[in-house]
Amino acid sequence: MSRVVLAMSGGVDSSVAAWLLQQAGHDVVGLFMRHGVTAETACSAKPGKGGLSIVEVAEPPPAHKKGCCTAADAADARRVADRLDIPFYALNFDDAFGRIMDYFVEEYSAGRTPNPCVVCNNWLKFGRLWEYAQSIGADYVATGHYARLEGGSTAPRLCRGRDAGKDQSYVLFGIERRLLPRLLFPVGRFRKDEIRDMARGLGLRVADKKDSQEICFVPDGDYAAFVRRRRGDQDLSGEIVTTEGQVVGHHGGLENFTIGQRRGLGVAVGEPRYVVRLERETRRVVIGPRDQLAVGELTAQRVNWLVDPPQGPLKCQVQIRYASRPTTAWVEPLQGARFRAKLDEPRLGVAPGQAVVCYHDDQLLGGGWIE
Repeated sequence: MSRVVLAMSGGVDSSVAAWLLQQAGHDVVGLFMRHGVTAETACSAKPGKGGLSIVEVAEPPPAHKKGCCTAADAADARRVADRLDIPFYALNFDDAFGRIMDYFVEEYSAGRTPNPCVVCNNWLKFGRLWEYAQSIGADYVATGHYARLEGGSTAPRLCRGRDAGKDQSYVLFGIERRLLPRLLFPVGRFRKDEIRDMARGLGLRVADKKDSQEICFVPDGDYAAFVRRRRGDQDLSGEIVTTEGQVVGHHGGLENFTIGQRRGLGVAVGEPRYVVRLERETRRVVIGPRDQLAVGELTAQRVNWLVDPPQGPLKCQVQIRYASRPTTAWVEPLQGARFRAKLDEPRLGVAPGQAVVCYHDDQLLGGGWIE
């Protein structure tokens, strides 16, 4: 019987994943990742394996949370583990989440658009969590992501989840290729409604729990306020200018804007304007008409391939945002773990700091971070 460490968030997906793994004959160990940001705290930590602290999970007061990783979520995960009779631990990842929050603040402060969910997967779920799994002799790490591994255990291919509306493969592009044979995505071959039906059939109270809608360490969704609190006194205010260089207003900080933004610009110029560029050096927000958002070519850095890296131009589909429609492109590898993508169809709102992910049909080939 193989041992599997399952990341349990307290949501319906990872809860049903635990049951599916059990049904497949695995020895399942449930782990919840605490980041210590919310006011709801569990009991004091004690030393654990893998250099992490095990946290006693206290029953929290009822509360509605848009994010995840709260004490209420930990309690939900614990109840599921008790129902399925599997061991369950909450692990203290405060230090690693601190790195992710620093990354988030640095990217916004530099005028880029961060994707902390991708970074969390790279550093935590398939980084620190895999280290912990090895420390307890586990064979696999599993999560509730809607993605699939096809092709057998020797050379698995990472593919989109069966439910196209819930597919999460995009945020998994940064996984190290060597880890693919050690990963399991039990819910990826099902639709979301099927997963909820399974949870109801098992009598799990999380069956109708809403999906997390916000970044876990910014549950109120106010990214700019979070950046300002964590950054301190650094002043990133400046001018709002048109693409022709005309100053049309002033802003309170670059962290308030993202590429493609239309609302909340605080200026009126007679017709709709969008953020087309953020300049960290001058602290300028550059606005223009919608057609100036169109991008037909981009470069990516820190590229990670989950297949043999292409040696020449590669025709594939690229996806630039989590929920965006892919477009066909020619991807040309460059030196230094970089590539250039020439898009057949220009895309609006392409922002530095976002992930660009390459696919062949349903298979994820690799991806990188837009320069």
